[in-house]
Amino acid sequence: FALCRIIRAESRVPILMLTARGEVMDRVVGLALGADDYMPKPFEPRELVARVQNVLRRRESAPEPLAADPALRFDGLLVNPATRSVQRQGAGVELTSTEFDLLHLLARSPGKVFSRDDILAALRGHEVELHTRAVDILVSRLRKKLDPDGELKPIETVRGRGYRFAIPRNHEG
Repeated sequence: FALCRIIRAESRVPILMLTARGEVMDRVVGLALGADDYMPKPFEPRELVARVQNVLRRRESAPEPLAADPALRFDGLLVNPATRSVQRQGAGVELTSTEFDLLHLLARSPGKVFSRDDILAALRGHEVELHTRAVDILVSRLRKKLDPDGELKPIETVRGRGYRFAIPRNHEG
């Protein structure tokens, strides 16, 4: 898990976790940390080959629109897709690649509610059979990093529907 976190923070290289840890919570945590797929041992070699091919195919076909997107300015928060950086009250916020992708997804459409399935599909580039708790964990981590003192409240839970970015866009500068 630590290695996945380090790799994902620095790179978008595909990650397939192949591990003896096969409990549901282990899989959820592995995927929430940014793994593209997760296979517990023992495994069928043909399934492993198919999953590797699938991860590579998804990465090749995934669009990379972030670099062309303009910076998103909010009261107290700046999200810059070109540099994949975030500033809160002028100070940098360290996010993993997956956390940044989630923030960018939500911040592009403030007020729009995204279901857990919408979020999983956007972050993974396809429909995933995954316990939706992974999204909840990811949102929780992102909230703590963006709002450690509880002042901004950038991400709201919409009960029974999903999540939305709750800070209105600042159209100045």
